[in-house]
Amino acid sequence: MFSWAVTFLIIAIIAGVLGLTGIAGTSAHIAWILFVVGLIIAIVFFVMGRRPPTA
Repeated sequence: MFSWAVTFLIIAIIAGVLGLTGIAGTSAHIAWILFVVGLIIAIVFFVMGRRPPTA
């Protein structure tokens, strides 16, 4: 997830430099969403990994 977020962030920066504001805004928004989703998934996996076995 984080690699996709970085990819879209780079696309947003390049589009912003070239003056393509619509593409830059959309790419930045997608990058933000992917970062937040990746962070939530990482936190869930971190919490689930600390549970004692239920067997």
